[in-house]
Parts: sequence; C-alpha cells; structure tokens
Amino acid sequence: MSQALDCDVLIIGGGCAGLTAAIYTARASLKTILLDKLEPGGQLATTQEVENYPGFVEPVNGPELMERFLKQAQRFGTEIRSAQVTSLEAGDPAFRLVHTDQGDLRCKAVIVATGADPKTLGVPGEDRLRGRGVSYCATCDAPFFRNKDVAVVGGGNTAVEEGGYVTKFARSVTLIHRRDKLRADPIIQDRALKNPKMIFRWDTVVTEVVGDQTVEKALLKNVKTGEASELVVQGCFVLVGSTPNTGFLRGLCELDDLGFVKVNARKETNVPGIFAAGDCEDSVWRQAVTAAGFGCSAAIAAKQYIENLE
Repeated sequence: MSQALDCDVLIIGGGCAGLTAAIYTARASLKTILLDKLEPGGQLATTQEVENYPGFVEPVNGPELMERFLKQAQRFGTEIRSAQVTSLEAGDPAFRLVHTDQGDLRCKAVIVATGADPKTLGVPGEDRLRGRGVSYCATCDAPFFRNKDVAVVGGGNTAVEEGGYVTKFARSVTLIHRRDKLRADPIIQDRALKNPKMIFRWDTVVTEVVGDQTVEKALLKNVKTGEASELVVQGCFVLVGSTPNTGFLRGLCELDDLGFVKVNARKETNVPGIFAAGDCEDSVWRQAVTAAGFGCSAAIAAKQYIENLE
C-alpha cells in the first residue's frame, strides 16, 4: 500500500446511525473518524421533543439526546471532523479513498450514514415553525396533536397512510392535495375516504404556514380557480417524500430509483468494504431507533470485514 491509512473505519454522517456506528467501531478498538458536513446530530438536532426513544420515560430534547450520542462516541475515541464528502474510490479491498472538500482520507471500511432530507413545501413560515407544529414524520409526532386539528400535505401512500395514523390522536385531519385524486394505492385510499375524521381539500396547495410561536393556520390556494382560503390548524404534516443524501455514491454503489442505497441485511452495499445505514438506505421506517439499530449492524459488519482482511 503506497500511502498510510488515516483510520480503520470512516463514517460519513453524524446522525443516529452514524454516531451509533461510531460507538460500536471505536469501542471495538478500531480507529474511527466521523465526518459531518456541519455539526453531528442529524435531523433529531432540530427536533424539540422526542418521546418514543427507548430509555427515556419523559420526553427528551432532540439536541440533548444527540449530544449524549456524540459524547458516548467520543468517549471511546471517535474523532469528529467537519467535511463534505464529494466522492469515494474503492479499488484495493483493503483501501478506501474518500475525497472531501478538506482533503482526502484513507481507510479500510466506510459506513455511509448521510440520512435523507424531507422534501419541503418551500413556503413562508414552514422552516420557522419546523418542530413547532410543522412536522415531516407522523409516526414521530402525531401523539403531540391529541384533540387538535391538523393538516397533512401530500397524496401518496405515505401521506394517506400516516394521515390515517394521525386521526388516532387528532380531532380532525385535513388532507391537502394538489390534484383531484390521490396517488396512494386503492386499498389505502379506500380506508382514508371512509375515515370520518379525514377531510379532503382537492386541487389545493399550501402557500404559507402562519403562527407566532406555533402553527395557527395554513393559507391555501386552489390551483384550478386561484381562490385563496385559510385553514385553522394547530399542526401541519408535510409528507411529500424525502431525498437521500447519496449523490456522491452514484457510479460506485448501487442505488434504487429514488436514490436510496441498496444494502443487504448486514448493511453491505454491492461494493465490499462500503456499508450504509439509516435513512440513506431506509425508505420505509425512518425512525431514530431503527437508524441507531442499522448503524449498529453496519458497524459490526464493518468490524468483521476488517478482521477478514487481516
């Protein structure tokens, strides 16, 4: 090998999956470097309250939870660096070259845990009220809206199914869709249309989310007539899909049609020595606890891969 290695395992992404993977690899005495383009924490770092993470009887503040993840990873020796990964090379089975905006790094194994960004509406008030009534995960946040009126934006399987889930808690759920019919599977549509708590606003888009400290209403526009209206709600779930942060893997690792990394049960990609964990490969569950579990799986598989190299 012409150049020395910088570490045994390089982890890209500092959310639940990446930090959990770092805890496991560093604890196994593998030199571990974790890269994050900003600061570690992932999506939970922008979440006000988390009440479904095991071990916390009372809700825990998202940034506080991720700070605990970070400190635990550092306790075992994980080195945290700030860098944006631009591409990977994988020639020699025992040598991975990772290109970043801060220079190149060399390692034996890579764990990609770059997550996925929820697609947003891009309307005024949405970003300011994120975590204060605007949510991108019904499974995570629906219980916070007991006996309240909420809006769900979207018309696919995720929006319609999760909208139905929200009705278990909310007083009413108004599903806002820009078309005059849903895109969800027929059986999911049928279930939603028969749900007495679900109201449908067809041919409609959200133009603004309004509220002082929390969501108070959504401003709407009919795309066919141009008519403006407003909907008084205390929550707005934006469920129009997510975009995995995997562009730097194109041409190297196999991705599905939506850009999620294809992995097996061991979180191995089609390239030996490159693993993926969390929302960048998980288009179904997208929970903090599953991301952590997948990070654990990838870390153990990476450890075994390195042991086999030696």
